[in-house]
Amino acid sequence: MKIHLIAIGGSAMHNLAIALHQQGHAVSGSDDEIFEPSKSRLAQYGLLPSQLGWDEKNILDSLELVILGMHARPDNIELKRAQELGLKVLSYPEYLYENSKDKTRVVIAGSHGKTSITAMVLHSLHFHNRDCDYMVGAQLEGFETMVRLTDHNEFILLEGDEYLSSPLDPRPKFIHYKPNIALLSGIAWDHVNVFPDYEDYKKQFDQLLDCIEPGGVIIYNEDDQEVLDVIHRTKNEVKKFPYRLPKYRVENQHFILDTFEGDLELKVFGAHNMSNLEGARWICNQMGLNDEEFYEAIEEFEGASKRLEKMDIAADYDIYRDFAHAPSKVKASVSGTKETYGDKKLVAVFELHTFSSLSINFMSQYKSSLDQADSAIVYYNPKVLEHKKLPPLDAFSVKEAFGNPMIEVITDREELIGTIKNKGASADVLLLMSSGNFDAINWKEELIKG
Repeated sequence: MKIHLIAIGGSAMHNLAIALHQQGHAVSGSDDEIFEPSKSRLAQYGLLPSQLGWDEKNILDSLELVILGMHARPDNIELKRAQELGLKVLSYPEYLYENSKDKTRVVIAGSHGKTSITAMVLHSLHFHNRDCDYMVGAQLEGFETMVRLTDHNEFILLEGDEYLSSPLDPRPKFIHYKPNIALLSGIAWDHVNVFPDYEDYKKQFDQLLDCIEPGGVIIYNEDDQEVLDVIHRTKNEVKKFPYRLPKYRVENQHFILDTFEGDLELKVFGAHNMSNLEGARWICNQMGLNDEEFYEAIEEFEGASKRLEKMDIAADYDIYRDFAHAPSKVKASVSGTKETYGDKKLVAVFELHTFSSLSINFMSQYKSSLDQADSAIVYYNPKVLEHKKLPPLDAFSVKEAFGNPMIEVITDREELIGTIKNKGASADVLLLMSSGNFDAINWKEELIKG
């Protein structure tokens, strides 16, 4: 097929473009901005647009399909041209469903943990040479691309996002997947720019339960009261399997899981990851792996990219980077790191980068999220506020929202580097949390060598 992707540079979209190319389709794409690693990966496969921007000349009547990414706007000129020509236009979740109608669709959903759980399941299957189709939101060691589509696999494993499907479709992405098996890890308010009301946000997960195929399965975290509320009110007749935090202990900065086979020393840490692991075990059971096989595999799991990922930087302290940006994720990452390092000094740095985190009306959701750190810094670039058309923030308002007057609020890139250097002299571990990139700081060059 001849397929064009509008907004090809996105995390999922660029992986989908590569997967389609590998299937033998003629793939083209466009975007007005493409960042790393998408840029290099598209270039590697000859899929990087020759120039940035939108051009209606990209949309030819010979195209058989246009896939629309969320980054585009409803008035995008390429989208308008495709509509004028009567071309088939699908969002990427719609396309994934079209490609998996005859497969068993396994969807991992929740406000937090879905990428890690999906990664754990995929790692375990891969460890035992069990093939499946998939779409994951983070890069995993040993996987060339994070979308795989075939004509022969029985299962497709999908990270299920509650965010909008496309500029033309305000429904959550996961409803398009119509799962046969679903997991719900937790619910905590996020995406305030789309869901300004928490009740409206929670309703997205009601839709998840409603779209599970008749006779399907929902695996859910019974430690989360919001999840229990969704499970209890669904009228969909599905099989319900709860999971909860398993037994574990921490010794010498290692998390040790209590299993029927005895102690299992893990390479990931944090209570939230122990919960994620238990959810992944249930999913693997549904996909044909028994507990013995799962534990054998998960012992070697080192985590997904930017999910409490230890950075390979020669410093006098350990450095981790984490994608944490929502309040529940920030709190879990700080808590997990502190639980691992015990009495050692933890410096936590959190970048306000998303629309939600930069909104003063939402910011109180972060209250106490950094309290377990021995020293905490909140960083933001005022230019990001301007770009998102949000009102200016001041240090006092940020400290008040986080509920911790000891937090340092920094808005200058060089000041941030200098402050971290000073604190690093007495730190044992540095935790860097952001869905952005701290204004492209090169931590190895600017923090350690600079």
